[in-house]
Amino acid sequence: MSMFSLYLLVPLAPLVGALLAGLFGKALGHTGSHVVTTLGVAISFVASIVIAQDVYAGHIFNGTVYTWLTTEDISLVVGFLIDPLTVTLMLVVTFVSLTVHIYTIGYMHDDPGYQRFFSYISLFTFSMLMLVMANNFLQLFFGWEAVGLMSYLLIGFWYTRPTAIYASLKAFLVNRVGDLGFLLGIGLILAHFGSLDYVTVFERAPLLAQDSILLIPGSPVSLLSVVCILLFVGAMGKSAQMPLHVWLPDSMEGPTPISALIHAATMVTAGIFMVSRMSPLFELSETARSVVLVVGASTALFMAFLGIIQNDIKRVVAYSTLSQLGYMTVALGASAYPIAIFHLGTHAFFKALLFLGAGSVIHALHHEQDMRHMGGLRKYMPITYVTTLIGSLALAGIPPFAGFFSKDALIEAVQGSTIPGAGYATFAVVAGVFITAFYSFRMLFMTFHGKPRMDHHTLEHLHESPWVITLPLILLAIPSVLAGYLYIEPMVIGQYFGHSITVLPGNGGMQAMREEWQGVNGFIEHGVMALPFWLALAGIACAAALYLKWTDIPAALKARFGGLYTLLDNKYYFDRFNEVFFAGGALKVGSGLWHKGDITMIDGMMVNGTANLVGRLSARLRRVQTGYIYHYAFVMIFGVFIMMSLWFVKA
Repeated sequence: MSMFSLYLLVPLAPLVGALLAGLFGKALGHTGSHVVTTLGVAISFVASIVIAQDVYAGHIFNGTVYTWLTTEDISLVVGFLIDPLTVTLMLVVTFVSLTVHIYTIGYMHDDPGYQRFFSYISLFTFSMLMLVMANNFLQLFFGWEAVGLMSYLLIGFWYTRPTAIYASLKAFLVNRVGDLGFLLGIGLILAHFGSLDYVTVFERAPLLAQDSILLIPGSPVSLLSVVCILLFVGAMGKSAQMPLHVWLPDSMEGPTPISALIHAATMVTAGIFMVSRMSPLFELSETARSVVLVVGASTALFMAFLGIIQNDIKRVVAYSTLSQLGYMTVALGASAYPIAIFHLGTHAFFKALLFLGAGSVIHALHHEQDMRHMGGLRKYMPITYVTTLIGSLALAGIPPFAGFFSKDALIEAVQGSTIPGAGYATFAVVAGVFITAFYSFRMLFMTFHGKPRMDHHTLEHLHESPWVITLPLILLAIPSVLAGYLYIEPMVIGQYFGHSITVLPGNGGMQAMREEWQGVNGFIEHGVMALPFWLALAGIACAAALYLKWTDIPAALKARFGGLYTLLDNKYYFDRFNEVFFAGGALKVGSGLWHKGDITMIDGMMVNGTANLVGRLSARLRRVQTGYIYHYAFVMIFGVFIMMSLWFVKA
């Protein structure tokens, strides 16, 4: 089989599985549906491994697969760009998707929408692969919108629940806000660069670096800054950055496998991938990178605070995802694109592991999600406990687990940045280390340690989840331990990404890291002596003290700092502001247009007003129609008199 055929096989295998399960699910049954979809993703994963080996050997592909439309000035095509950045995302997407497919067999086995669910997650995998493999902005936008659509369908999968319908609609609408900015950015690129092809746009970018456009008359602004910020608005929607983050916590209404697939490892990282792919543009605009840095730092810090007070086990992990996406965004702003992708990869493994571990607990407790009704599960669910512990250690940044390497490298790169906002970002990511360790181990201790707090019936039937649930946990735990140690040197220090990522000389702190590099073991030694490591240990110690020993203190702190707790519990009132200002404002504008525009202007003046005018004129004219011949004769004579008078006047 040729390499080009393998390129096609990667996205098409999940698509075929999705179509078979979606259209012929009843005929295939439960077993047939999960076999065709899981097999399709497995084929895609194996093909991605083969393609990755070919790319690592130095073979890059950039070509057209299908020409959709050609005009005099532009061609709209489906094409693939296969380079180190692409294959990294292909491997992450297909591996995590494969583990989620296997996990779903056990988790959803009693659900009446079993075949539909497998069709959706396989179709999502196809959409995500089309996004990361694109070589032009048109295909990127297609994949971008397709993953948004699949997210809507999967969050609202249990469509009989009003909360699920609300959450899916919220996700869809918030993403449309971001996508509008994204589309405007692509439109500006087409207008000024004359092409939608990545390579062409990137080659022309330095020539347009000094160009300006007028958004406000008399105030020219940098073209590339506007383009990059608009593209980043799209990333803010997909990757849930403040203030477009509000959809992700509510998306936990979807089944747990979706939380792992979409909201931990793949869809939410689309924005991180996109900005990394657009590095040749972002490197030419310090303003755009500064915006990215500040937005990411704010998300990393303030979303971490919200993870502290959550009692729903999935929402703790959801706010953790928001915070970690903020970390990746900070790395992008600091021109540390390789570190952002490195953290994306390690985070995909340990965050998917934590979501699936939470799902294993929820499954064992008959869909109980409140951690206040858990406790003492480690002796009943040892595999789930050990794998969740590995995920928590990786998230907290404890060596030698994967999160330590990517998070420490990220913090070091941000400390070396000098663009506006770098000082604030450094504080945010360092402070976030303590908070991350605290909330991750708070979740672990409340769930698996202490005395059991569930009811007697649940406790009697408590046991470890079946192998189709625990096997994916083990498969994800392995890279959660090893990925950081194995890949930090090639991805961060080496030339793993080659020319697929552009970093201009003097931008960010990665060059200093490379000059000071003393090997992986030296990095660990340096890390355990640095402040972030000790902050992580302090966070774990505080969680142990408050949730294992002095368990009455959290309630006392809640009572003592009631105002702060209320602020956090209401999620900084972002949702309330959206409801009052945007939703309420839209309702008021709509109501005003309805009353003044529709009823008063259109119905009252134009439609009914015209009818009333015709009616009044008709009533007046009707009086002229008397039916008497002498009246008509008089009018005719009077008319002739008027015409003759006018004729004499003209003469």
